[in-house]
Amino acid sequence: MLIRLVSVGLIATMLAACSGAPQKAGGRVVDPSTVRVSGSVERDFDRALELLRGERYPEAIELLQDIVQREQRLPAPYINLGIAYYQSGDEKHAEESLLQALEVFPNHPVAANELAVLFRRQGRFEEARELFGNAQRQNPDYAPLIKNFGILCDLYLQDPQCALAQFERYLQLEPEDKDVPIWVAGLKRRI
Repeated sequence: MLIRLVSVGLIATMLAACSGAPQKAGGRVVDPSTVRVSGSVERDFDRALELLRGERYPEAIELLQDIVQREQRLPAPYINLGIAYYQSGDEKHAEESLLQALEVFPNHPVAANELAVLFRRQGRFEEARELFGNAQRQNPDYAPLIKNFGILCDLYLQDPQCALAQFERYLQLEPEDKDVPIWVAGLKRRI
């Protein structure tokens, strides 16, 4: 997992940046950028992030479970719950939480990236490829998604053309990365 904790402070920014279309919740369309959370949910979420940063995963899981019971309209609590489960070694619940985040917010870049990386680590390469591809079409500038898709193509799918395309796109977004140019040079030699 990338351990990208999605904070409440970033929720509004991420929702505004990532909301290609309004989402359905309970049969009605909800614009995620208009979701207001209670102060207690925000405080508890901040506390859960502290617990995650401190690697206190069981406590974070308990608190995040409570948060998602109270606030089910935002993906961030589900994403962080998935990360906490994964870090605790519980891939089944990690997957369920990340899928729930994607149900709340389809093709959310962080949730899709985390789930695709989980699939990759489980050897579910075609599922990972499909998820990376779909999410990337909706989030073409989310660099971690592009980089991890390249890693999947290169190391697991043995598709150097796909990997090269991903890494070259990634470098357009992250030209300061020192590792990926080395990977690109190696791919070009192999191709």
